[in-house]
Amino acid sequence: MAPIPITIVTGFLGSGKTTLILNLIPQLPHTYKIALLKNEFGDVAIDSQLASSAAISGVQELLNGCICCNLVGQLGDALESLLKDVGPDRIIIETSGSAFPATLAMEINRLGRETGNYVLDGVVVVIDVENWKGYEDTSYTAKMQQKYTDLIVFNKWESVDERRYDDCLDRVGDLELQIANVKSDKGRVDQSLLLGLDSALAKDGDSVNGGYAKDKPMHEHSEDHETEVEVLSVNLVSEGDKPKSVNLDSLETFLLSAPKDEVYRIKAMVSASHPMASSSGDVDESAGSLPGIAMYILNWAFGRWTFTYSDATLPAPIGVASSTTAAAVSNTHETILRMTVVLARGEASKWKSRLEKRGMIEQEDEGGFLMVSRVI
Repeated sequence: MAPIPITIVTGFLGSGKTTLILNLIPQLPHTYKIALLKNEFGDVAIDSQLASSAAISGVQELLNGCICCNLVGQLGDALESLLKDVGPDRIIIETSGSAFPATLAMEINRLGRETGNYVLDGVVVVIDVENWKGYEDTSYTAKMQQKYTDLIVFNKWESVDERRYDDCLDRVGDLELQIANVKSDKGRVDQSLLLGLDSALAKDGDSVNGGYAKDKPMHEHSEDHETEVEVLSVNLVSEGDKPKSVNLDSLETFLLSAPKDEVYRIKAMVSASHPMASSSGDVDESAGSLPGIAMYILNWAFGRWTFTYSDATLPAPIGVASSTTAAAVSNTHETILRMTVVLARGEASKWKSRLEKRGMIEQEDEGGFLMVSRVI
């Protein structure tokens, strides 16, 4: 059996990685099996829920850590599971926003040599042109994501002036490397450009490692990106026997008030009595014919969000703040919101306190238990 090609899609938080993948699927033959290995911060697999509804043959999730360091040992098992359960024609690995692609590429190369089952096809980095200036000066990982790649996709350039786009090109040029780049069409890039890249990182892993060592010792990488972002996990559990809804007015106020330089991403599964408008004003009416309360996926990045119907169900909350809360949240109560909030460094304590004071995340009527904990 020929080895399965693996494409790595990386890029900073909110750059549009999942959108790029979802726009790739319709371009492929119906018989072509794509498997997705998704690495996310927190314990809410939002993007995996979106991907599962997009004709992807199989999805594996590595949550609450970085696939290039503290979760790298799980990579082999996850790939093997996809190989056995799906038998894909290609595997796409979508990393968390702080993953460093070179170390991940080296691990794929190692697994490929040992098993003969995999080959690295390419590393694609997505850059959010609109918001890149907000993080590129402070994020060492963002710079490294650009440097160790086969293709750079400039995304979200349509809403900015040409000077902002030129600034991004200049910063990439500062790396003094010949890296192919392309503008997306609202998150879409032709499949012929994304696949079959014949990755340079697959050909010469030693030079990748050596190049990285010149920039910074390997062991320091974990410390670097662990301090670049901080992550909160938020759970809202309802009271009473009847299904409950999240207060969407309060939730929208929270989304509108979140500063882009403090809050990078908000992802959530939300139980709601009606759909909330996305930041563009669009409303997903998919659940319009369903009686009562439905589940929605909230995906917020740098001041913009979508609110999409989902047929998924929310599991019980992970982790309880105190024994008192644990006693209060019985098995008869239902989780009506599970959220991951990814913040700039130094912001977690402040935003944890704000969220716990209520008024931002609450049940539609009075009641409910709100639990906020720091993950990273």
